[in-house]
Amino acid sequence: MRVVQSLERYRCPLFRVTEDIAVDPSGFQIHRAVVVHGGSAVMMPVDGRGRILLVRQYRLPARASLWELPAGRLDPGEKPLQAARRELEEETGYRARHWRKLASFYVSPGYVSERMTIYLATELTAGQANPMPDERIQIRWFTPAEIERMIDTGRLIDAKTIAGYLLYQRSLKKAGARRR
Repeated sequence: MRVVQSLERYRCPLFRVTEDIAVDPSGFQIHRAVVVHGGSAVMMPVDGRGRILLVRQYRLPARASLWELPAGRLDPGEKPLQAARRELEEETGYRARHWRKLASFYVSPGYVSERMTIYLATELTAGQANPMPDERIQIRWFTPAEIERMIDTGRLIDAKTIAGYLLYQRSLKKAGARRR
């Protein structure tokens, strides 16, 4: 496929919307409105006791306050790990000594170009949070059992958090299998 036309229809600081046309060599065409997003970093902060730090904030599109992993968009020219380090400190005040990539994926590739990268952040040091002016963030540590109950009961409904948690649990099982 080759994009033959892309018209910008809307732009704001977080994303832009284009109307695109792509064509393959046989002439088959795809017409789509695309939300063009620069990507985001997601942090899975885990302390020495195995607890996971979540943030709670009001999400206007969901019309609800949600518990979720800390996350934020990449600034222009910023790499995902750079954004992860910056966003963890901004939203929670924590810094991590060790970082490990868990996964990178498209959020909803049918119409959004956003690619999220999830990092495990460990060996944490507390500090002062500095959230954006439009963010009111509550932070809290959760045990894996609490997170699983929240997922099972529908109290935790953020996709990146569910995916991050499951990827983290999978990585623990793989690490345990390697030690055997």
